[in-house]
Amino acid sequence: MTIRSRSSTAPSGAVARAAGRVRRDVAATSRSLKHRNFRLFWTGQLVSLVGTWMADVALAWLVLDLTGSPVRLGIAMTMRFGPTLVLSLFGGLLADRLPKRRLLATTQSVLMVQAFAMAVLTTAGAISMSLVYALALVRGIAEAVDIPTRQAFVVEMVGPADVQNAVALNSTQFNLARILGPAVGGVLVSTVGVAICFWLNAVSFVPVLAAFALLRTADLHPGPRAARAGVVRQLGDGFRDAARTPDVALILGMVAFIGAFGYNFTVMLPLLARYAYDSGPEGLGALTAAMGAGSLCAAVFVASRGRPTRRTVLVGAGGFSVVLFLLALAPGQTMALALLVALGFFGILFHTGANSRLQLIVPGELRGRVMSMYALLFIGTTPLGSLLLGTLAEHQGIRTAVGEVAVVCLVGAGLSLLVALRMRRGVANPLPNLG
Repeated sequence: MTIRSRSSTAPSGAVARAAGRVRRDVAATSRSLKHRNFRLFWTGQLVSLVGTWMADVALAWLVLDLTGSPVRLGIAMTMRFGPTLVLSLFGGLLADRLPKRRLLATTQSVLMVQAFAMAVLTTAGAISMSLVYALALVRGIAEAVDIPTRQAFVVEMVGPADVQNAVALNSTQFNLARILGPAVGGVLVSTVGVAICFWLNAVSFVPVLAAFALLRTADLHPGPRAARAGVVRQLGDGFRDAARTPDVALILGMVAFIGAFGYNFTVMLPLLARYAYDSGPEGLGALTAAMGAGSLCAAVFVASRGRPTRRTVLVGAGGFSVVLFLLALAPGQTMALALLVALGFFGILFHTGANSRLQLIVPGELRGRVMSMYALLFIGTTPLGSLLLGTLAEHQGIRTAVGEVAVVCLVGAGLSLLVALRMRRGVANPLPNLG
């Protein structure tokens, strides 16, 4: 009787222990969502980002339909991301000076108006490349303030203990949207047209603004505000802190290479779909969704981990650069889809590790300015990279162009590894002497 009891209860005990481990893993992976403010913010942003990705697919196809020119697509992306290059540092300073919640509600309202304008003009058949450029510029100006403020606001919603998890969950949200948005957008563009994507994007901003209205100010963890002083002096304080902190300088150096030359997917993927694989808007949706799937896996993986390490950032940068080079050699779309899953994984491993590590290293009163440097290097340099990639693709072909920018990323990853090894050995000046 005793033996029968043990044999019958052992499996159920193992199942219970396994279920307990799963519950603990899920709780650890999603722990930032226990904060009500972050939960509202995360949900609203997920809806909005699905609309944004749908609109990005539609915009790329609209430009190629209007012009048939990779260079013109590169120029459109330059107009969108260019303001981040010029204005993101001032956006970070505003984030350090002003209440971030109010500032974000303003920038999101501007982005909603821009989206409605794009929808109305496209539906009326009044859209032109001049208007595309103008509206892309408006979007870029708003995002130059929105991006560093939104990144610096994360720690205020969850506190320092959960910032790594919150950044990873934001990456999960971003990549869920990158899977859903382009897949739905590609189908809608091919069956209904581009205008419907712009309308859905405009409406998707409503949940974001509702979330900001419902946030509880008492539950926030605001950092110290920057004292009122000269703009140049305060920007200089941010630069000096970044230059004097080796880990910050290392991360920003890696971001400069990867952001400028590797993260140009709004130009790269449409050109691959149209000219390398001849797969249409559905193919573009599939390529973007494949990259989103890999990114989502990486985001979930990082969310379950502890504090970000230097090694995580280096592995992400190196793996991203190698896979990007292999993508240039891919003979067809099937191979490209598999590589884009890996590219998405390493890309988010790098991005999430770099972002959360910076937020933990820098002082609270400088966080907005340092995160604006991150935004400038990761997103603000995209205009230069987009224009370069579009020009190279027009004259040499898209596969050759991808291979060339991948080599530059590999050089950046190699230099970063050299600096990190010197830092580990305690070298007083870890920067390599390249002269």
